[in-house]
Parts: sequence; structure tokens; C-alpha cells
Amino acid sequence: MRISDLRERLTLSFGVGSHFPVDIAISELGSRSVNEALAHGYEPDEVWKAVCKEHPKETEKYKY
Repeated sequence: MRISDLRERLTLSFGVGSHFPVDIAISELGSRSVNEALAHGYEPDEVWKAVCKEHPKETEKYKY
């Protein structure tokens, strides 16, 4: 998965202009936000799977 694919899925799941990638810490990513996890070297697919795990309802349509 490319970072652009991850961003698209986040937009589809949480809405345009969502602060989710910046503000919400994901425990599976070491309590980092999406942007922090990417900056620390996590792969986009790892990040997406962690988001799906913590927010299954919001990501249900775009899970994998």
C-alpha cells in the first residue's frame, strides 16, 4: 500500500478535513498518530491495519 492509498482510505472512513491522522493516537502504533507512525518508519499497510483494529466501525467498508 502506498501512503496516498492510506490517506484516501482515511478520508473515505473519517471524512474530508478530518484531524484523525494528526490527533488520534493508536495504541498498536506505540501510542502514535498516523502521521507520527509514518514518520517513525511504519509501513502504510501496518498503519491501516492498526487503524482498522481500533476503529472497526468507521473502517468497515474499506478494511483490506
